[in-house]
Amino acid sequence: MKLIQQIVRSLSTTQLPLARSSQKIQIYSQNLRCSRKMLGLKTSGPAPPTPCSHFLSPNPTPTTFRHFKPYSSFRSIKMSAEQIVEHVVLFKAKPDVDPSKLSAMANNLNSLTSLSQVVHLSAGPLVRDRSSSFSFTHILHSRYKSKSDLADYSAHPDHVSVVKEYVLPVVDDIMAVDWIPTDFSGPIEVAPGSALRVTFLKLKEKLGESEKSQVLSAIGGIKEKFPGIEQLTVGENFSPGRAKGFSIASIAVFKGVNELEALEAQTELANEQKEKVRDFLDGVVVVDYAVPPTQSASL
Repeated sequence: MKLIQQIVRSLSTTQLPLARSSQKIQIYSQNLRCSRKMLGLKTSGPAPPTPCSHFLSPNPTPTTFRHFKPYSSFRSIKMSAEQIVEHVVLFKAKPDVDPSKLSAMANNLNSLTSLSQVVHLSAGPLVRDRSSSFSFTHILHSRYKSKSDLADYSAHPDHVSVVKEYVLPVVDDIMAVDWIPTDFSGPIEVAPGSALRVTFLKLKEKLGESEKSQVLSAIGGIKEKFPGIEQLTVGENFSPGRAKGFSIASIAVFKGVNELEALEAQTELANEQKEKVRDFLDGVVVVDYAVPPTQSASL
């Protein structure tokens, strides 16, 4: 910016040499106006009749972009890296299933970390299901860089095979929710030994956008109230097919199970947060999960 200001100052104070061609003077004037406009300086005289080809132009020509491709590429990479897609599946195991088959289900689900679309994946038994209307026993939590990566993962032959051979034969019920966090920050991978609290909210019918925004705001503000939360993602479900009507989802990541359990001691503060949204809700699912400590951190 300092260099640009020097250029503009120089263009503003230096007397123009006499030009043989009026076309050169017109090009010079156009470039000066574009530079001053980008810096918020006032311009005088009528606007140039044609788009400016100066490198500071807000509407640069294709020739301009040819010199600035590295910058444009950097911006696109940075934006895509900030978008994470959360994918959570809850399973209810059949009551009489052999425990070895449930272990095989978890092991084979975890093997899907090898798929190129996956940036994080962890599956296993829940620490507890706090929901009164469901009795889920296992969870899969995974992350992707885009919706298309999630779709490719879902359609991948290895994923389809694991679901068909190891999941469907041993479960009675499945619930899946997908969302893009509204403000993601922190590591993409969830560290081994971490503990998760996963919450799904079902809103009452005919709620307006204002009420929905209040719910999202209240859930998003939880991290400030509970310092034990290392990472919090909140968003709206975009895959209603298996979500059982639940449309708001969140994951709170804790350093470990002990930090998660410490949350229970803050009952008054927790109830205060619940009261903010209670009148808008028609159902709540809350489950706790501990990421196995032996799981690789570079998934």
